[in-house]
Parts: sequence; C-alpha cells; structure tokens
Amino acid sequence: MAEPEECRTALEQLSRNLAQAGGDLRRAAALDRSLSCWLTDLDLTFTGVLRGGRIEDLAQAPGAPGTKAAIRLTMTSDDLVALVGGRLNFAGAWAGGRVRLEAGFRDLLRLRTLL
Repeated sequence: MAEPEECRTALEQLSRNLAQAGGDLRRAAALDRSLSCWLTDLDLTFTGVLRGGRIEDLAQAPGAPGTKAAIRLTMTSDDLVALVGGRLNFAGAWAGGRVRLEAGFRDLLRLRTLL
C-alpha cells in the first residue's frame, strides 16, 4: 500500500506529464472540470480541477468523495503510483476493473485519447 504522500506526488507528476503533452493528448487534457481520485485501500480522496492540461488546487480528505466531481477515478494507492510510473497500463487496468473512471459521455469521448 502506497503512502498518502506518494499518491500526492504521483498526482503532481501526472499533472506535469499532462502539461508537457502535445498534440491530441494535450487537447484531450485541456478540459476545465472538477476531478476526484478515491483511493479505496487508504479510504482517502484527492480532489482538484483539471484546467488547461494541469491538475490544480489538489487537496486531500479522508473517506469517499463528499461531492460528485465531473471526472471521478477510483483505484488503489498502488495502482495510482503504478499508472503514473508507467508500470500499469490504464486501458488494461480499466478494462480489468482495477481502475474505475466515471465522467459525462462527452468527457469520456475526449478522455479516451488519454487511454
């Protein structure tokens, strides 16, 4: 099980990766949406705003998300760290049920580029 600080670092790295992306990936990440990432094994939720290809206003709170973000991720802490570190393929983890992604239909269409 990853520590909460490792998870925060992974999300900050994800933000940097998105900001440095180009082309279709950059356009897909250029949403202005609320974001939550619930880490089930830690029972901890990180929230923020995906804005201009970066995750901003990153905060953490105990428990499941208190409000419904526009883009919602659910996974374990180890899976988050592995995904950002490139050791776990998002599409495979999503198809296998290890990662759950919930968003509106139009956002899912845009985010599929990230998968």
